[in-house]
Amino acid sequence: MDIIDNNSKLRQNIYFTALIDIVREAGSLILNSYNNQEPNITYKTDQSPLTEADLVSHKIISDQLSSISQIPIISEESENTYTKSEIYWLIDPLDGTKEFISKNGEFTVNIALIENYFPLIGIVFHPVSGIAYIGGKNLGAIKIEETNEHKDIFVSSAHSPIRVVASRSHLNESTKNFIEKLGLVKTIHSGSSLKLCLVAEGLADIYPRLAPTSEWDTAAAQAVVEGAGGSVLTLDGSRVRYQKENILNPDFIVRGDNKINV
Repeated sequence: MDIIDNNSKLRQNIYFTALIDIVREAGSLILNSYNNQEPNITYKTDQSPLTEADLVSHKIISDQLSSISQIPIISEESENTYTKSEIYWLIDPLDGTKEFISKNGEFTVNIALIENYFPLIGIVFHPVSGIAYIGGKNLGAIKIEETNEHKDIFVSSAHSPIRVVASRSHLNESTKNFIEKLGLVKTIHSGSSLKLCLVAEGLADIYPRLAPTSEWDTAAAQAVVEGAGGSVLTLDGSRVRYQKENILNPDFIVRGDNKINV
């Protein structure tokens, strides 16, 4: 079955409409904070920033997910970061808090449903544009405009020069060296899980992530990339997996076209 046929399966998923509604509600609350006031910033024990918008989004998403299912929830803002449940919701209420604070608009809301270590379905919402990306492996992937127009999305064949996505906030020497080895490239800078969505939409070819990320940073966007026909693989070629007791991901590479040699 090809991706076009699979997208009908995505629309028929029991959580499809509810997830869209939930991320839009969370995004609206985030934008209220983003547009109307300077964020009140505190810092977690790992020195990552935390704003009121993170907490407000966490609460509304947790409440809404609890109203549609009895599935356990793990969030970046949860007290617990691990569950033994075979299926659970994994959320990042505000991915790209640094982008939120700097007001460059490149932050997202991420929700994924994890089963047996991998994402079944995931949604990434960009509050500033009102665009949502939703997908899952063997389900397809869809971009939903603010007008509610649905567009099936697919990764593209590799371009020349290779369009490589680089983090706006976490571009380290390892990543720079990786990009140099690709040869002729066009670099696209972006923040949050939008980087993976660029590959899913066919607007970029590869995104190397050779710096720390947590599971909630990537799960939803991985579902979108895989639904669009791409891959999110560790450096040894394994599919990135979840529900580890250590919430940190290994380094990974997002590809639209697996023929790109790295």
